[in-house]
Amino acid sequence: MQNQIFAIAVDGPAGAGKSTIARLAAERLGFIYVDTGAMYRAIALFCLRQGIRPEDEKEVSSGIAEAQITIRHQNGTQRVLLNGEDVSGQIRTEEVGKTASAVSAYPAVRAHLLGLQRGLAASASVIMDGRDIGTCVLPKAQAKIFLTASPKVRAMRRFKELKEKGEMCNLQEIEQDIIERDQRDKNRAIAPLKQAEDAILVDGSDMSIDQVVSAIIEVAKTRGLLVR
Repeated sequence: MQNQIFAIAVDGPAGAGKSTIARLAAERLGFIYVDTGAMYRAIALFCLRQGIRPEDEKEVSSGIAEAQITIRHQNGTQRVLLNGEDVSGQIRTEEVGKTASAVSAYPAVRAHLLGLQRGLAASASVIMDGRDIGTCVLPKAQAKIFLTASPKVRAMRRFKELKEKGEMCNLQEIEQDIIERDQRDKNRAIAPLKQAEDAILVDGSDMSIDQVVSAIIEVAKTRGLLVR
């Protein structure tokens, strides 16, 4: 649908629907979708498997040298490999998510993945989602979106997702965890969660998935994306 290399950065808090929205927008535009959160989850899985304590920055920083994270796309779907093993399914647990939130604050972890993320954007048109894509990873992305939703809405979405998987969960605990993760992400010293100055705020609390996808594509068009 387009010829020029174009980057769309989608940032926002946990549970805002970034991954789903970005993946669907990428499919519609013919872009490569890059889920940076999945990369941090792979690092978290590595730490859990190796018995590395996520609260020990020195232990994490030295241990991840053995964690090789690569991305492969199969039929338009991103697969995440940890030392050659496809861990796309294993990284989606609550434990891995909480660990990823902790270790992603460490400079060594971010540096470990930054080159891979930027390399993907340099080679093809991408839509990349995370916490600091527009501010740190791809500061020159042509289009930047800050996607959010209320903690209550995000908690309900996560609750429904876990229930569909047959997992026991508590809605109030999920909402509190989301609020706490927001605070950690906003207040961390390295690459905190914040809206880039040139990013467009999209609040999806009362929008359908398709409406949010369309809104993001419209933002990209206003920033120069040529769609036939």
